[in-house]
Amino acid sequence: MPNSLSSTPTAKHSNGSGSEYQIEMRDVVKTFRTAAGPFTALKSVNLRVNKGEFVAVIGKSGSGKSTLLNMLTGIDRPTAGEVYVGDTAVHKLSEGRLAKWRGKQMGIVFQFFQLLPTLTLVENVMLPMDLCGAYSVRERKKRALGLLDLVEMGDQANRLPSAVSGGQQQRVAIARALANDPPILVADEPTGNLDSKTAKSVFDLFEVLGASGKTIVMVTHDAEMAKRVDRAVIVSDGEVIDEYLARTFPALTEEQLVEATRSIQPQRHEPGAIILKEGLPADKFFIVTRGQAEVVLQGPDGSDIVVARMNPGQYFGEIELRHGGTNIATVRAALHEGLDVVALEREMFDRLIAESPATREAIDRVVEERLEEHEAAEQRRPPADQEATP
Repeated sequence: MPNSLSSTPTAKHSNGSGSEYQIEMRDVVKTFRTAAGPFTALKSVNLRVNKGEFVAVIGKSGSGKSTLLNMLTGIDRPTAGEVYVGDTAVHKLSEGRLAKWRGKQMGIVFQFFQLLPTLTLVENVMLPMDLCGAYSVRERKKRALGLLDLVEMGDQANRLPSAVSGGQQQRVAIARALANDPPILVADEPTGNLDSKTAKSVFDLFEVLGASGKTIVMVTHDAEMAKRVDRAVIVSDGEVIDEYLARTFPALTEEQLVEATRSIQPQRHEPGAIILKEGLPADKFFIVTRGQAEVVLQGPDGSDIVVARMNPGQYFGEIELRHGGTNIATVRAALHEGLDVVALEREMFDRLIAESPATREAIDRVVEERLEEHEAAEQRRPPADQEATP
């Protein structure tokens, strides 16, 4: 059987004039002018987030995480590239349209809460509704109280922010972010200013919201919490490391992963399309990122025998690259759905294997297991002169 790694939700594909993803960044560059000269915080970043995903953005301090979030929310604009939320080209919106759009589409939670100190908690939650004209005047307070109940702060509604703890203020900030029922929540280190127990309770609340269908993009420095989300996006020195490479090659350094990410080739294949053909030379390593791949041997009557299936996060092509020769089986996109993969050329694959003994050992263990499975499948394949059973 193929190696098993955590899968991610099925992705959709952009249509060229907008996006069918909930969020999509295309070749985004952000350069700031500083006294020391230009500083590029984001370097040709590509990112796709599906509806209902809970995504953690992780990386070292100064890696570009917060800048990436500012691109998504329209708080800042890219120097180059495109940012889409659904079919909205966020990078093209005027300041006036951007503020109105953001008020309805994005709920933003900051590390330091940013509640207005002279307003009560319920008034803080009502404020986005007042600014966007959402809901009737009579409905706003009722909705705000309901949201405070959701975050377990209903009994504190008439207090000022200074009268409650930091964790309670963050809960109110989350309620405020939900005021206009946005489809997307964006949070920049929302637990970074809280003690571990309070941080866990706030993160638990985000999990509940994610389970309810909200799309959540959260910058976090907490590696343990990052393990609990649907997937993690790693930012390193302004570049996004491909998550599938990071999962497949966990022993590689960030520098190696960044270099490999630059060289990968995303491919889309229609249902039933052949990616590898049995008997032909092998020159690439493939990781499944969407859909399902089928490993196929040919029966004596010419029919296809599916001997294994691979899901997102699983890979193929490593046997031939490690042992040489031609493909030992055909790999195709499943007949019922299309397939997305990222492909790594033999030269880069060989370099990664050579530079990381731990990676080489892990891949070779999988190779040996798959060769045994392939041999067993070959033994089960009927002889060519055997008549096919009707």
